[in-house]
Amino acid sequence: MNRNLTRNAFLKMGGMMAVGSAVIPAIFNSCKEAPASDAEVDPEQIIKELGLVLPPAPNPAGIFKPVLVSGNLLYVSGQLPVQADGSLIIGKVGSDLTLEEGQMAARQVGLTMISVIKEYFGDLNRIFRLIKTLGMVNCLPDFYAQPAVINGFSGLMAEIFGNENGTGVRSAVGMTLPLNVAVEVESIFELK
Repeated sequence: MNRNLTRNAFLKMGGMMAVGSAVIPAIFNSCKEAPASDAEVDPEQIIKELGLVLPPAPNPAGIFKPVLVSGNLLYVSGQLPVQADGSLIIGKVGSDLTLEEGQMAARQVGLTMISVIKEYFGDLNRIFRLIKTLGMVNCLPDFYAQPAVINGFSGLMAEIFGNENGTGVRSAVGMTLPLNVAVEVESIFELK
């Protein structure tokens, strides 16, 4: 295995650096080129075909940028489950909300993120792929299905950007979230 892989080549393969300079060989062995069909996906058209309703893009509620481009990466700040009327989906998953309601909240975060990208960045067709997702679930300490909740977000990204380019590396954790929102997600996308 070539351990002198360039950063851009590594990111294009969906890679993630392990602690220090060690790299897990299985990551490289499982990497495949995106199928041609994913390269031709038109996210804007898919949103129309699926009849998805994007909520209003929220204004930053603090001292931060909603999106930031650095090199060929688009960083999106943590987004909340904003509904079409501007209200938030609140409550702890596993006590106030069921797992299924948590998944729907995570999907709604995905719609909010798309709205924010369109508002503050522009054309979704400039996005090549999803690189990294950090999904945060508002839950009690004895709730252990955070990955299942964040599947609501991940499934939407796969629908919009294609199975290969809409699926990146991911973490899903439980915590107490601001405003008692059910889910918060931040992501990194690679640009074309």
